[in-house]
This record gives sequence, C-alpha cells and structure tokens, in this order.
Amino acid sequence: MSTTTDAITAAVLFGPGAVLGAAALISQRGHRTDSAAIRTVLAESAAERANRAADSAAPPDGGEGAPAPATEQPASLATVLPFPGAARRAA
Repeated sequence: MSTTTDAITAAVLFGPGAVLGAAALISQRGHRTDSAAIRTVLAESAAERANRAADSAAPPDGGEGAPAPATEQPASLATVLPFPGAARRAA
C-alpha cells in the first residue's frame, strides 16, 4: 500500500474518534462545578423534606395516613368444596 492510502485509512478510522473525544472532553470541563451545585440543591431539598415530615404526620401529598394494624383475625366466609367434575382424569 502506498503512503497516501495509509493516511486516508488512518483519517477514516481515527478521525471520528478524535473529533468525538475532543467534544467529550469539552463537555466534561464544567462537570465538577455542576456536580457541586447539584449536590447542594439536593441537600437543601432533603433537609426541607425532613423538616416537613417532622412537622406533620400526614403524607406530603395530603392523602390518608397508613392504616392501623388489624388486631383481630378476619372471619371465615364459607367452606369451599371441590366440584366432582373438575377432577383430572388420567388415562
């Protein structure tokens, strides 16, 4: 192969990777600053939710609270008997 063919092949194979790699590096430049800001907002939100939950026992969406646990067993309704025609017939 000639040098020109090798150069074209290298450009075709490595060109898109170099362009995408440069774009990825540029997009990651402010990553640490953005992450710190996001962590700060999430911490403030969690503290606000914790304060709100401590102030009221009601759910945050205004719905009903959790049901009280049952102290007595539910009564049996009826006895279920097998139907005679429903038995499996083995041949």
